[in-house]
Amino acid sequence: MKNFFKEIEDKIGYSFKNIELLKNSFIHRSYGNEHVKYKKMNNERLELLGDAVLDLIVTEYLYMSYPKASEGELAKLKSMVVSEPILAKISKELDLGKYLMLSKGEELTGGRERNSILGDLFEAILGAIYLDSDFITVKEIAMRFLKYSIDHISENEDILDFKTILQEYCQKEFKIIPEYKVIREKGPDHLKTFEIKVIVKNNIYGYGKGKNKKSAEQAAAREVCKNLGVKLYEAL
Repeated sequence: MKNFFKEIEDKIGYSFKNIELLKNSFIHRSYGNEHVKYKKMNNERLELLGDAVLDLIVTEYLYMSYPKASEGELAKLKSMVVSEPILAKISKELDLGKYLMLSKGEELTGGRERNSILGDLFEAILGAIYLDSDFITVKEIAMRFLKYSIDHISENEDILDFKTILQEYCQKEFKIIPEYKVIREKGPDHLKTFEIKVIVKNNIYGYGKGKNKKSAEQAAAREVCKNLGVKLYEAL
């Protein structure tokens, strides 16, 4: 385990004074189901703390970076940055999943690659660093991994809700909301593909395809946003 800890510290760029904090951040709740010693030990408390610390770090950065953004815009931006896909991506890039202490069942069902577990893991690590050092240190480390995602958030289509963005734009510019209509369904029930068109002011502005109506609508809304030159937020 000592070799593992050193590898993890090298990856995150921080050496722990209390190595137990680092260890605890990698203990998943399921591990206690098979190891009595860890029945009441897991990373959930550290994840809760890390989540709160990360909220403050990101909110402060957004507040200073986007002085024209409203409270509502800052809140939406923060929720996208401090999101499962973004945090899980960091854990995956650092290959932290391989160090997780999981139950055999959790491992067999893909726990080491599951976004929810990996996102929580990154927050737990930040919580551990905060307890082991101070706010300035954990902020420096968190921003090292998050700054690019924050500064290029409008390019990260995986976390953008294009339907909401388009609706807000249409309400502001045209005083109407866009309409979504299914124009084609293909394939058997278990493997359907939907094609959706988006109508704004009685004109078709874009199309989208997806494995369900929701994903097809998102794809269509994304195309319309691009066609109309819709910004993520006016303040950015």
